[in-house]
Amino acid sequence: MNKLLSVSETASVQLDPVTTEVVGSALMTIVEEMGKAIVRAAYSANIKERQDCSTVIFDTEGRTLAQAERIPVHLGSLLGISEWVMKNVDLSTVEPGDVFIGNDAHTGGGTHLNDIVFLEPVFFEERLVAWVTNLAHHSDFVDRGHDHIYQEGLRIPPIRLYRKGVLQQDIMDLVLLNCQVPHERINDFRAQMAANRLGVQRYQALCSKYGEHVVRAAGAEVLDYAERKTRTGIATIPDGVYFNECRFDTPSYDQLLDLKVKVEVKGDEITIDLRDNPAQVRAGINMVYTATLATVYFAVKSLVDPGIPANSGFHRPIHVIADEGSVFNAVSPAAVYTRTDIGQRLVDMIFAALSAAIPERICAACTGGGLMTFSGMHPRTGRFYVYNEMCGGSMGGRAAQDGLDGVQVHTTNTANIPIEALEFEHPVMVERYELVQDSGGPGKWRGGMTMRRQIRVLDHTATVNAGGTNSIIPPWGLFGAHDGRTTNVELGEGVAALKNRNGRVGPGRTLAMVASSGGGYGNPKERDRDLVRRDLKEERISLQAARDIYGLDV
Repeated sequence: MNKLLSVSETASVQLDPVTTEVVGSALMTIVEEMGKAIVRAAYSANIKERQDCSTVIFDTEGRTLAQAERIPVHLGSLLGISEWVMKNVDLSTVEPGDVFIGNDAHTGGGTHLNDIVFLEPVFFEERLVAWVTNLAHHSDFVDRGHDHIYQEGLRIPPIRLYRKGVLQQDIMDLVLLNCQVPHERINDFRAQMAANRLGVQRYQALCSKYGEHVVRAAGAEVLDYAERKTRTGIATIPDGVYFNECRFDTPSYDQLLDLKVKVEVKGDEITIDLRDNPAQVRAGINMVYTATLATVYFAVKSLVDPGIPANSGFHRPIHVIADEGSVFNAVSPAAVYTRTDIGQRLVDMIFAALSAAIPERICAACTGGGLMTFSGMHPRTGRFYVYNEMCGGSMGGRAAQDGLDGVQVHTTNTANIPIEALEFEHPVMVERYELVQDSGGPGKWRGGMTMRRQIRVLDHTATVNAGGTNSIIPPWGLFGAHDGRTTNVELGEGVAALKNRNGRVGPGRTLAMVASSGGGYGNPKERDRDLVRRDLKEERISLQAARDIYGLDV
């Protein structure tokens, strides 16, 4: 049986600021190194190229000590498995080398089924002192329905995949049997295991160098420091109650949804009230509560102080209220596959609500979700393949800067798959990958230019899932600016129309995704003439736009 360090033992440690800073930085270094280990060891393009993974260290109470700067929404899955294990597992039975695996949004393992989490305890001198955790998005479970979660893939509650360092082969066999690309999964699992083992070694080395009591006490102090910084930042926002409402569209659901948010700032605390929003729907856009928490934490951190350490101390002054059974607090059996679609919009709504209070810190609405997936039998290898891409769009204009061109935004902070890697691994060709002229929302500070990515299918027929939010309602501009562009899926000659995002693309046929673009900020007539001329010269805008929208006399 393992022994736990008592709170009183940790509290009795006297720390100096230098030691606290050194240990706190070391914890961040550990999670960043774990993330690099997954990327370097991963097999699938989605992880090794798009870097769709995250890493966290939790203390023995399940509090986040350090989170790598990777994918903000992943925190929801990591929090979920930590909380579940703390509540449902007798920690005295946990042994060195035990590893929990999970992905189920409704039993604490994740926020959607593609994100598979590995949670491993850290022991030092026979005591459980921390948990190292990582998550990777596995490009699997494709060509499925999304009326409810039973259609979306294999549900894994938090269970031990390893016991005392020994793989439970029957569990692994069960998982792989339910995967469509098992040779990728097994190798990506090995990368995740390598990252956790590295994290265990690094944390143990930290305890050996400074002492277990010092490391844990420094961790507690880092949480308190993050809380103080967060409260100081929130206090700079004028007290008040702020509102925003918007309509939300997605091709995976036939109706528009009316969303609303109320933001209350009172002293050094902030409450995001999401009550009275639509009930969960028969589509994959629902968010479980931990996914909503992760989204809100990102939004508040961006506005208050991006330099705040991403840990549980930062979370303390932030409160989130959402009705159970709603799209922001979905319960079983709600489908959750594309939960970031509505999450991206929630960030924009929080920003817009607070634009009346802190206009200098916010940006206009940004690109929405733009997921594109090709799958089928690879004609060269004879194996099933999955190509998954979250197509970037652009950022909304800001108070003193244009929005960024060709980027992903908010909670989906992944890279793209380089063309060379994509074409080497999958039977497709990238024919166009370009910024789209005139796509940024016009304003005194314009929204960024979105991108077009056109794919040609080679030597087989692919099943395609493509589409994105903002296909009907564009990302909004602020303070007299114009809206951005809507999402558009461009079908090549001979490609039948998609139904609820889904369709087939035959050999030699093309499909292109053009994600929505960010709205502008401020009246476009007030834009600096030199900036308009620069945009015109660099072909960001057309001559007609320069004349008609910006009023340039040319």
